[in-house]
Amino acid sequence: MAEIRVPTLGESVTEATIGKWFKQAGDAVAVDEPLVELETDKVTVEVPAPAAGVLTGIAAKSGETIAVGALLGEIKEQAAGAAAAAPPPRSGQKTDGGASAKPAEAEPRPRAAVKPEAPPSAALPLSPSVRKIAAETGLEPSTVPGSGRDGRVTKADMLAAIERAAAAPTPVPQPSAGIALRAPTPPDDAAREERVPMTRLRQTIGRRLKEAQNTAAMLTTFNEVDMSAVMHLRNQYKDAFERKHRAKLGFMGFFVRACVQALKEIPAVNAEIDGNDIIYKNYYHVGVAVGTERGLVVPVVRDCDRKSLAQIENEIAAFGRRAREGALKIEDLQGGTFTISNGGVYGSLMSTPILNAPQSGILGMHKIEERPVVAAGKIEVRPMMYLALSYDHRIVDGREAVLFLVRVKEMIEDPARLVLEL
Repeated sequence: MAEIRVPTLGESVTEATIGKWFKQAGDAVAVDEPLVELETDKVTVEVPAPAAGVLTGIAAKSGETIAVGALLGEIKEQAAGAAAAAPPPRSGQKTDGGASAKPAEAEPRPRAAVKPEAPPSAALPLSPSVRKIAAETGLEPSTVPGSGRDGRVTKADMLAAIERAAAAPTPVPQPSAGIALRAPTPPDDAAREERVPMTRLRQTIGRRLKEAQNTAAMLTTFNEVDMSAVMHLRNQYKDAFERKHRAKLGFMGFFVRACVQALKEIPAVNAEIDGNDIIYKNYYHVGVAVGTERGLVVPVVRDCDRKSLAQIENEIAAFGRRAREGALKIEDLQGGTFTISNGGVYGSLMSTPILNAPQSGILGMHKIEERPVVAAGKIEVRPMMYLALSYDHRIVDGREAVLFLVRVKEMIEDPARLVLEL
């Protein structure tokens, strides 16, 4: 028998949720054929068959949350694509020779072993994620029915219990004498509602954003930038740039380069808190937020200070395609030191982005809109963009945050500074 187990899914990923099985028990499978889809809090991965044969059993069903290394199922090894062995003839059934087959008396069927009764969930060990949620919310795991193996309480069970408690109706105080209440609305709208379970990715996005709000002393500062120079440069060279580098010349590459220069001058924005220590990162891994149908993901362009504008644009474009196809890997989403989010592609004029913990800064780009501005004593119409920097005030002071945005503004309004590193 070949065992199918949850593979190692990357740093900090300790469990996954079964998305769907591509095969059912009894189906023939080939080596490396996708068997099951796993959803983690970062990406969706497919587990291939470790051997050719027949899938004899499935140990974890769709929707179940299991730990890394847990058993998913088993494969009876045999020639690829071979059908499962035919069951032995029943007692009294005729064989090919026409004679009735005798019951196998010499080898009596062993009695199935009696499974010991699963211990109560309170006596089972708790995963680190369950202990963390219990410590943060005060919810006692022993009061939560477990859906994991042997009745273990999983993180999904804890989150579901919290949601049920939040959705529980609040007792309505009785009205005073003489005050009439409005008649309740008939539940006609219920038939027009659709209830679907949240994906693991969506649950994780919500939890992490809330954790960032609860943990960091988050503050946002704003500025605006005149995009005239960058737009002129882009229009002048975009065709030649694409022919030479096989990449489109967008705005994100300019902002990544500008942020790297600003991060070098204001290192606190590229740092993070670890206990009572501040870790200053002398490398620049910039996460670029990408919206997909499943939710927001942030692939990381590494060592941006060592890459050309063309290399950065190529990587961003590749990450965008893979994100929409659901083909990002765990390592693509790890190790970022700073994040850029461009809400302008959806038409956002201004927003306050939330930190991508444990990072201490995130830049929000917005829609380019023509507005009247005063330039050299004259009122002119310029393509303007609002910029927002959300930062962790525990590390970054207001002065540093303002200076960071001013440096980004200066380099975007005068792109020659990016080349000269001024």
